[in-house]
Amino acid sequence: MSTDVYKHKYSISIYLVLFLLISCLCDEEVCLSDSQCAQDLSTTKNRFLLYDVNPPEGFNLRRDVYMRFAILAHKLKLSKNEKLKHFRLVLPPWSHLYHWTYNPNPEQMPWGLFFDLESLKSFAPVIEMHEFFNAIDRKYSVVIDEVYILQHFKDMFETGNFEDRMKIEECRAKSHLIYFFYNNITSKNVKCLSYHGPATKLSELLDKSPAKIILLHHAEVALHHMFGDKLYWQCRRSMRFNKELRSIAADFRQQFLNSSDDLDGTILPNRWQDEKPHRNAVGGPYLGVHLRRKDFLTGRANQVPSVENIVQQISEKLKKLSLSTVFVATDASDEEYGDIIRKIPPEYKTIRYTPSEKVKTKYKDGGIAIIEQIICSHARHFIGTQESTFSFRIQEEREIFGFPIKSTFNSFCREHNGCPQPSVWKIVY
Repeated sequence: MSTDVYKHKYSISIYLVLFLLISCLCDEEVCLSDSQCAQDLSTTKNRFLLYDVNPPEGFNLRRDVYMRFAILAHKLKLSKNEKLKHFRLVLPPWSHLYHWTYNPNPEQMPWGLFFDLESLKSFAPVIEMHEFFNAIDRKYSVVIDEVYILQHFKDMFETGNFEDRMKIEECRAKSHLIYFFYNNITSKNVKCLSYHGPATKLSELLDKSPAKIILLHHAEVALHHMFGDKLYWQCRRSMRFNKELRSIAADFRQQFLNSSDDLDGTILPNRWQDEKPHRNAVGGPYLGVHLRRKDFLTGRANQVPSVENIVQQISEKLKKLSLSTVFVATDASDEEYGDIIRKIPPEYKTIRYTPSEKVKTKYKDGGIAIIEQIICSHARHFIGTQESTFSFRIQEEREIFGFPIKSTFNSFCREHNGCPQPSVWKIVY
């Protein structure tokens, strides 16, 4: 026998042994690598639910839409219906968001760049897009079995009929399906679904469909199962940020704001499921504010306060709380921000987060916004912008930490408009 033939047979034997070993390990639900976990996902029982959101919607609204579908996926996982319990919710990558500065080429950033995936998966059976590609073993061509474009019922606002219902109808608007900016994704069957109701009602559609891969477009049309209830907060508490982003924010707080979780009373358990009711967070010795300007200056001109009024409210609050530092998260122009700094009394210090080139390159605008939200969420007192989802997410974070209600649910007031304050959404345990 030649040496080459012997080596060939020896190699085959080694590969066979490895294959059998891996097969045994996977049978016992042990995965040695991502690819083996993907093999587990590719079992014939598993089905995949993809969703997408109207392109102009921002980062924080998309986080809210995620919750609606994570709660759906959570309920499907607990279902006794074999057709439903094996669904995996595929997380749509972040790309080309209107409020972000982005490159001409799609970034397709995974959720793990911004959020703690282990924490997300502890609540709902979610997977990243790359895990989905591996699971179906179609890296070069993916065909979605069924696409449903959600739309509102035409007569809903005219007739006032807001009962839960769904019906396949004619598409009333042209939707250009971009499939997450991937060129290798196509679909077999596209329909428009007039819809009103919570995302959980879509389980009826998923039950009737024989499809293995389903995409729901304009997912923002579906509503929350129950906004602010116990399940809502379980889902929200599982949405912890990426550990590195939390570390960057913690370093900044310690260096510039004399703030740490130990001092601030903001230490959370390792697992969100272990969190107990408390209301003892103190926060760092600074005032945190979020000033939404840009599009609000025109779109909500009757709500946005002037720079002079903002400075007055900040100064009064700092004096009342005996604080000397204010941290500002804002999309205001450099000119407007400079105007704010100049007008704040000199005894107060104004601080803003400036990311390093490394942070900007790796985490883009989304990661920078998260770092600012984390810093605001640890402040002794917070003032946000009325009707801004960015501010609302900070208020949720502070509620999870257990800050006093009065230190969290506050908004800047416009002169002479009655000063409406945000609704208080407390955690239901």
